[in-house]
Parts: sequence; structure tokens; C-alpha cells
Amino acid sequence: MTALMAYRFLSRWSGALGVCAIVAVIRPAHAEPKAVVELFTSQGCSSCPAADKLLGELARDPSVIALSLPIDYWDYLGWKDTLADSRFSARQKAYSRMRGDRDVYTPQVVVNGAAHVIGSDRARIEGAIKDTGKAGKVMWLPVTMSLSGKQITVSVAAGNESTPVRGEVWLCAISKAVPISIGRGENRGREVVYHNVVRNLLKVGDFNGSAGSWTVPLDSVKREGIDAAAVLVQDGSRDKPGPMLGAAFTALH
Repeated sequence: MTALMAYRFLSRWSGALGVCAIVAVIRPAHAEPKAVVELFTSQGCSSCPAADKLLGELARDPSVIALSLPIDYWDYLGWKDTLADSRFSARQKAYSRMRGDRDVYTPQVVVNGAAHVIGSDRARIEGAIKDTGKAGKVMWLPVTMSLSGKQITVSVAAGNESTPVRGEVWLCAISKAVPISIGRGENRGREVVYHNVVRNLLKVGDFNGSAGSWTVPLDSVKREGIDAAAVLVQDGSRDKPGPMLGAAFTALH
């Protein structure tokens, strides 16, 4: 399903959290993934279940951080997406604005904040991972995330002084698998499992090229159904997202 649409931006984003701190590192997240794959999907989109299934397969690859970001602009078609968040719709449109095109559709995958492809096309997704990696401007920044007691610590290494960047550090609260029975709309009668569903976004800080560490209370992230977290360090801002500089993923057990 593809279409051009206009929709309102969410006026309120979660505010910056945490302060710089150093704590004991326990159970660090898998280091140095090569790609962040963001799937913009909808329970009301008949073309999306194939992409949702593929994202689940990609999520099993430790070198890929695969995230589902359900959008809300198809809710009028007869089924209100139970996982949708208008912030994700705004994020998808912000990517389009930064690319200078009008390609906003579902299922759409954005790879490393730099390329978009149809979300059910494995070959094109894998090609985009390779192509964005060749530029040397994505996923070059070492990022770690660790648990210590009732805290999550995010640490970002120093950037390259010859390549000045200004970006943001975001923490994603994730549900690793969410089965949904869809009662109406294009997917009526289907049960679809959504993988690595982002349930909340928390900005933990800004990145200006210097090494940094931020500590966030675990209670700010974990609630019922949340069993994983990802941190994204991205050039630009939430309204003007650029290439993904680095990321990390960890289970919350």
C-alpha cells in the first residue's frame, strides 16, 4: 500500500533524561552492529504482514538492529492500529523531507537513516545495508549500553575530529514479539506477530563529537511488555534526522 499523505506532527516528545555518570558495566550490549533497519508498518496495510515477518527474521541477525515503528495514518481505513504512535509517522515524514522526496508509504524500511526501500524486499534491504556501509558515514561510532542495578548506562565514544557532527542520543523501549489479532480492515481475521516494536522513545542527550555517558533509571524504560532496549545515535535531530552514527541493543532481563 502506498500513498502520499499529510498528517499532524506530535507536539510532545519525551524530554531529555539523565545526567552524565560512570557506573560499573554489567552485561554490555552486543557491540558494533552494522545496520539499523527501521520498518514503518501498519496493522491496516494488507502489504505489511510480509514485511513484518521479514523484520522478525532480520531481528535474529546480531549484526542488525531491526525495529518496528507502527504508524497511525491508515487508522481511518477501518482498523485503528493498536501499536501505532504518531511520533513514528512524524519520523517517517521527517526522513522523506530530509531526502527531498515525497516517498512516505507502508511497508517502508529506512536503512541506517540514509536509504529507503520496500519493507518486504529482502534483497533491496540487504543491498541498502551494503551500500550505506560503503560511504563510511554510518554506523562508525562505538556505542555501548549496559545494566547495573536499576539503571541503564549509555556510553558513546569520541567522534572523528576531522568529521564534525551534531546529533542526538535516543533510547528505545522495545517489545520483542507482540501478536495482534486484527478484527477489521484489510487484514481482517489475521493474527500478525510484530517484532522489536518500539513502544517509547526517550531522548537521553546530545552528541557533539565528544565521548559521553548517560545514566537512565530502568523504571523510565521498562514496564509491562517491555523486554529489550536499543540506543540510537543519529546525526541531526528528531525533526531533521540524518545518517545513523552508531547503535546498540540489549535484552532487559
